[in-house]
Amino acid sequence: MPLTRSKSLPATENGGSDREKLQSGRSVAGILYKWTNYGKGWRSRWFLLRDGILSYSKIRRPENVNMLSPSDDVRLIGDISTDRLSRMKSCSGRSRRKHHKTIGIVHLKQVSSYRESKSDHRKFYIFTATKTLHLRTDSRSDRAAWLQALASTRGIVPLQSVSGDFSFVSPKDLSLSTERLKKRLLEEGMNESLVKECEQIVDSEFSEVQEQIKLLHEERTKLLDALRQLEMANLEAEASGIHDNPYQLTNHNYSSLRRGKYSECSTSASSDDKQEFEDISEEDEASFHDTKESFGEPDVGSVHTHIKRRTKLPDPAEKERSVSLWSMIKDNVGKDLTRVCLPVYFNEPISSLQKCFEDMEYSYLLDQAYAFGKSGNSLLRALNVAAFAVSGYASTEGRHCKPFNPLLGETYEADFPDKGVRFFSEKVSHHPTVIACHCEGKGWKFWGDTNLRSKFWGRSIQLEPVGILTLEFDDGEIFQWSKVTTTIYNILLGKLYCDHHGTMQIRGNRQYSCTLKFKEQSILDRNPHQVNGFVEDVTGKKAATVFGKWNDSLYYFAPGEGLNKEGASLLWKARKPPPNITRYNLTSFAITLNELTPGLEENLPPTDSRLRPDQRHLENGEYEKANEEKQRLERRQRMSRQIQESGWRPRWFEPQGESQSYKYTGDYWEARDKRSWDDCPNIFGEFTEEMADCV
Repeated sequence: MPLTRSKSLPATENGGSDREKLQSGRSVAGILYKWTNYGKGWRSRWFLLRDGILSYSKIRRPENVNMLSPSDDVRLIGDISTDRLSRMKSCSGRSRRKHHKTIGIVHLKQVSSYRESKSDHRKFYIFTATKTLHLRTDSRSDRAAWLQALASTRGIVPLQSVSGDFSFVSPKDLSLSTERLKKRLLEEGMNESLVKECEQIVDSEFSEVQEQIKLLHEERTKLLDALRQLEMANLEAEASGIHDNPYQLTNHNYSSLRRGKYSECSTSASSDDKQEFEDISEEDEASFHDTKESFGEPDVGSVHTHIKRRTKLPDPAEKERSVSLWSMIKDNVGKDLTRVCLPVYFNEPISSLQKCFEDMEYSYLLDQAYAFGKSGNSLLRALNVAAFAVSGYASTEGRHCKPFNPLLGETYEADFPDKGVRFFSEKVSHHPTVIACHCEGKGWKFWGDTNLRSKFWGRSIQLEPVGILTLEFDDGEIFQWSKVTTTIYNILLGKLYCDHHGTMQIRGNRQYSCTLKFKEQSILDRNPHQVNGFVEDVTGKKAATVFGKWNDSLYYFAPGEGLNKEGASLLWKARKPPPNITRYNLTSFAITLNELTPGLEENLPPTDSRLRPDQRHLENGEYEKANEEKQRLERRQRMSRQIQESGWRPRWFEPQGESQSYKYTGDYWEARDKRSWDDCPNIFGEFTEEMADCV
């Protein structure tokens, strides 16, 4: 892609000669200040622009660093850089030159644009497909010199266009002849029926290979189309002189490009140095976002701007005090625990609305299911749906705290462009407690509503989910299932643990359905968490057998093969727990759910779970404040039944007749784009008894 710039660069006195020197091979170097993170701020780095590559290194000791040898043909930018070169020359005879490790490399053929800051005459930005470099000089003239050097480099950097000939053999053009094989087998004396069977085996194997090539061909075609569109967008922007948004991304579906270990990888326009590709890593931490020059989030399925998410919870502000669970629940045996007020100590810093989204952690399985079904492999589609249904339980391992019970009308949104999903949930009923959710992905939609009934039985708590989950693919195939029972054991004595047990029926409306049996763990069970089942077609014939553990992995094999991992194929594998374990035992994915990323708060409705004060205080380790807020909000929660009976209706979901199920109205994201929250009350604000009387 060609280099572009946002404005015409200021001319320099020797601009012409500088261009000639650059084109003849001369390099440019100097000290620039690079933004690292909020903890470290701006750090000086030694930058070198040579042969179309911009590299930078750390400056350990400014008084004696020799970044270049005196014989290097390099033009220095900036007074500090010139002074340093003078010291280098004076010290070259008595000190050995140090070689400093390059910590960052940017190939300018990857640069989509660069731009000077509108608010600071010393700052400028370099945008690539994977990162944004935030840089600062000592003066306006130095910035102009660096931008002029970047502009001059475009004439010597070999920029490869994607508009050339990318011929690739089409799956339709592939053919296989078995004539030679047939002739050879007949010569060996084999009978014709056996030869025909061999031909059929070869044809069958070839068909499978042809299908795989077809998928690869489609992926490659989509990728090249996206690259061509991106290149054209940059060319058009440069030709028209419109550079207010220098990094223009085009809408394109990447539904089948995320595979294996790179399923969570994404391009980024505002991340730091921790990149794969051709950048060398530096120990920089959080990324910097300039709110005036940041990029908007595209629709699901588009080439997206990466959002750098946190990897740990905030350090607690207070020391936590333990609370006796028995003293809290001894009088509530046999009661519905959703109506029992517990101190915040027993909560984890996410709500039940956010916990619904945890089930989407392995949404790539649905992307794969969509791709398999689209290519005609309905069995693998059904198997990936089964794996997805099981994967939602993996995050419950070691989770002993209770999520916050949402207020009536409380909502939660999750827009994860890197996963290709948009999720929304709302508490639509207080009595009974019902949470409705809707999620859209790449070629599929997922929705459902859940009423969780819980009972305390002395040594255990039993959670019985009521409701149907529905998955619909764009081609019309639908799968429906309900969750199994969850029991938490050893509430009072012994090691606390949870188990999921029961039968899950995943019913499809076409060729395949699946039955999964979650085995209940016994006291002496040495192999817990087992899941076994099978996929069958409409005639009741078993097409595949499934086995594994809901906290670890799931495998399948065809009928007649042995029940062992060696002969089975892996469907899903749970991710490893994060290194920063807390008592909540949240997964890496769950840690991000309550995070307020830069620029998010002002776009949220006042009903979003991230804005709930008791939950936020608990996350920050402010336990006293969390308890005070929780008690205040629970007083408001007790008014919910009266509010609901007075005619209250959910804002984003509507009930479906007498079935007590809810359907998404489909206008949340449109309202979000307009920030139209006039009809969304501040449910976390002050609420007095006088206000309750007016309901």
